[in-house]
Amino acid sequence: MGKYSTMKITDEKKIIDIQSDFNSLFPYLKVEFYKSSHEEGEGTEQSSILDPYTKIRAASQKDSSGELKINEEMKVAELEKVLADQFGLNAQVFRKSQGIWLQTTATDHWTLKQQNESGQRG
Repeated sequence: MGKYSTMKITDEKKIIDIQSDFNSLFPYLKVEFYKSSHEEGEGTEQSSILDPYTKIRAASQKDSSGELKINEEMKVAELEKVLADQFGLNAQVFRKSQGIWLQTTATDHWTLKQQNESGQRG
């Protein structure tokens, strides 16, 4: 089933705290948070990205305290859906590729582990 991790999300945390926690689990991935949502396989406009120092309370449309259970075998689309459904957060995962960050829109069906390994290879 792969490795499980738990990230604590509270209203008082800032987006940058969640990003840091996520990046410690998947060093070749990053997660960005947005004002609006996107459909699976679609990208999100850079202009709607939230400032990393925004508190989760301000970024979420619901009470967003709780634990996020992440399995490295989760697909990117699943993680983004949990963040939206459970925490009211609009997220997009990015993978490092040849020194730049790419939205994983074309590979939302890949697992977090696959994305991270692909980013490691560059």
